[in-house]
Amino acid sequence: MNFVWFILLGAVAGWLAGQIIKGGGFGLVGNIVVGIVGAVIGGWLAHALGLFSTNIIGELIIATGGAIVLLFIVRLIKK
Repeated sequence: MNFVWFILLGAVAGWLAGQIIKGGGFGLVGNIVVGIVGAVIGGWLAHALGLFSTNIIGELIIATGGAIVLLFIVRLIKK
C-alpha cells in the first residue's frame, strides 16, 4: 500500500510542479514521472537537511519541492 501511496503523492507533486514551473511540464504522464523522481529527490534533500514530515501535507510539500528542483535542472540542461 505504501507503494501506491508513493505513486499517488508523486503524481500530485508532479502536477503541482508543472503548474508552478510554467513551460517546464511534460504532459500528464511526464509530470507524474517527474513527480515520482522529484519525491525521491525531495525526500533525500529533506533528510540531508534534517527535515522530516509526519503528515501528508508535509510530504506533499517535500515531494513538490523535489519535483520543482528536477524540472529546474531539466530546463537548464535543455537550453
